[in-house]
Amino acid sequence: MKTFWIRTASAAVYVLLFLGTLYSGRLTGNALLGQVFFGAFLLFVAVGCTFEFFRMVEQQGAKPSRVLGYLFAVGALLVYVLPLGGGYGFALMLLAYTLFPALFGLSAIVQLWHHSEQPFRDAAYTMVPLLYASLPLALMSAMVADLGDHALLMVVAMVWVNDSGAYIGGSLFGKHKMWPRHSPGKTWEGTAFGVLVAAVFGLFVGPLMVPSVAWYHWLAIALICSVVGTLGDLVESMLKRSVGVKDSGNIMPGHGGFLDRFDSLLVIMPFVSIYIMIVL
Repeated sequence: MKTFWIRTASAAVYVLLFLGTLYSGRLTGNALLGQVFFGAFLLFVAVGCTFEFFRMVEQQGAKPSRVLGYLFAVGALLVYVLPLGGGYGFALMLLAYTLFPALFGLSAIVQLWHHSEQPFRDAAYTMVPLLYASLPLALMSAMVADLGDHALLMVVAMVWVNDSGAYIGGSLFGKHKMWPRHSPGKTWEGTAFGVLVAAVFGLFVGPLMVPSVAWYHWLAIALICSVVGTLGDLVESMLKRSVGVKDSGNIMPGHGGFLDRFDSLLVIMPFVSIYIMIVL
């Protein structure tokens, strides 16, 4: 019973922080201030994810550059949070075609001063939190700026609905294991039920929350959240198993670390953002 209340209190704090910062612009009547508050929350999570990833791979003998990793996290959030103009397209083109090769080159150069037996592996590990955590989190801020806070809440809600539906469906109908090696509890039946529930939720609730986005777009986004989110959860499970840990951290008692809580969203956001840029 004590564990249940600890998990509940921990989840409540997380939800309050997320919703409080996400809607801080509405609460304060200042959109720019709200952008800063939400950006600060995302930066806190990005740094936490970076710390957890580095700690896990260091247990396997890797030596990534922690200083560079944290600087990358801060820089990624600033590019998207600050009103630089150009929205998604400008930021993505700048980062993909200019900064990424330069940042990897910088990571490799730093390894010249490290006593590592596998310097290119460690240079790559230095970049992973940027690509896996910081940029996807920054895309959340970009989505709020582009479509509004309700749109991001819808994406987060669809992930939760999919997870809940998959758990219920797996409990009721689950027989065939999906990926026993990485997540023994997931079944094909539960996954299919989660996709169905998320699709229905997106189809009917999405247009009510964000009328500017048509129902068929919300249906497509719901499918992206369900399918990619499930795979993202498996990716994080694969990461933890590869380094021999149960949870990525303990920042949220009863729930694990930052990577445990944001695993699906981290993989979903780039795909949803691409859909928004190309289709909407």
